[in-house]
Amino acid sequence: MVLAGFSVLLTVLVWTQGLEGSFDRPSVAPKLSLQQREMALLAQTEIPEPFKPVLLGLEPELAFQQALKEIPLEEMNKREKILLASLEDSVSRRKDILKTPFEEKDFLQVRNLLLNSSGPQEDVLLENLKGSENFEKDPLLFQTVCLAIGGDIDICVDTNVAKSSAIRLATSQILPFAATLLGICLLIRYLWMFVKNKTAAWTPVLSLPLTLTDMVLLVSGGFVVLGEVISPILVVPISSALTKSLTSPLSDSLKVLIGYISMTIPTLFILRQQLHGIRHLDRPSNGWLQWRFFPIGQAFLSAVRGWLMVLPLVLFIAWLMNLLVGDQGGSNPLLELVLGSRDPLALILLVLTTVVLAPLFEELVFRGVLLPVVAKELGSAWGVIVSAIVFALAHLSVGELPPLLVLGIGLGFLRLSSGRLFPCVLMHSLWNGVTFTSLILIG
Repeated sequence: MVLAGFSVLLTVLVWTQGLEGSFDRPSVAPKLSLQQREMALLAQTEIPEPFKPVLLGLEPELAFQQALKEIPLEEMNKREKILLASLEDSVSRRKDILKTPFEEKDFLQVRNLLLNSSGPQEDVLLENLKGSENFEKDPLLFQTVCLAIGGDIDICVDTNVAKSSAIRLATSQILPFAATLLGICLLIRYLWMFVKNKTAAWTPVLSLPLTLTDMVLLVSGGFVVLGEVISPILVVPISSALTKSLTSPLSDSLKVLIGYISMTIPTLFILRQQLHGIRHLDRPSNGWLQWRFFPIGQAFLSAVRGWLMVLPLVLFIAWLMNLLVGDQGGSNPLLELVLGSRDPLALILLVLTTVVLAPLFEELVFRGVLLPVVAKELGSAWGVIVSAIVFALAHLSVGELPPLLVLGIGLGFLRLSSGRLFPCVLMHSLWNGVTFTSLILIG
């Protein structure tokens, strides 16, 4: 009991510091919005006119320009300065943006072109931009500078890039909208059936013969104290040594994978010991955790339906929080790592961590063990709420706390309604996978 109380005290201290520290972590939302607007600029020549207001907005150039202006000039990198200057019509405003010369020769030449351009200069354009590695590999930078100094649209716009951007833009906007609409319909249907008392009876959730004290030791002692505090102290030097010969983002992705695996080990060890203590009891036919992998098709269907139904609720809560209190920052660092990564192996490691390992481990702990034990002691509603709160707090992000709480409640209801743990893992994996795919499309 003393050990459990000490673990709770340390957990409160660790999570309080982590949540406070999340305010200092930058939010990925501004960068995500900026990259969406970049993609809109690249795609606009290939988007049919009737769809432009929906996919691009009324004035994509102006929207992108305003987004750039939200970045303080002293914090802009050279690319952002060139882009902003290229979108300015006034030479005086261009001079204010580009008042500091660039050291790189190609950026310096483009700066001079933007400040001295007085009309079409296709010959200068081909000479200064086509031969520049920085500009050839950056379609948007080439396009905006090219058009700003009077280049013809046929020269400035890469048709293949525009088509690819149009497909990515349409996919990243139409599919989430369709999924949200379908999710709303499913929610309305479920509420109607609930009112009419036509919903299927829930399968009783089997609880491990453990106590709330055991749960405190598992979550506070294993997950937080040993997993989040002690484990990194031991593992970080090892992972740094293993990845010192690798470059980012591969090194960062490998560190994330190693760090996450090491964090799970103490919790899994404590759970193993707790299960070892009940080995004398008769094991249920479906197992203590009710994984019930089969029928697999039904599990996938339940997971997809749960994901669709929780999606509009999470999006609404996120929108409401942003409206009421603004962007609180503190995005998961993994989001930015995925957004900026182009290394296939690095992305595979991140997929393994976020789409496979995280759902397996977190659902095992929160919906497989914690929810049923709390439900046994306090009732099903408290089991869902407590497991969702702990799940949301464990991500140590104030800005993401409300959406994660709603997601956790959705996963808890799926656990109760299906009577199985496997659909929860699939739904969690689907959530992370869709988020991952969206970041790849936008990035």
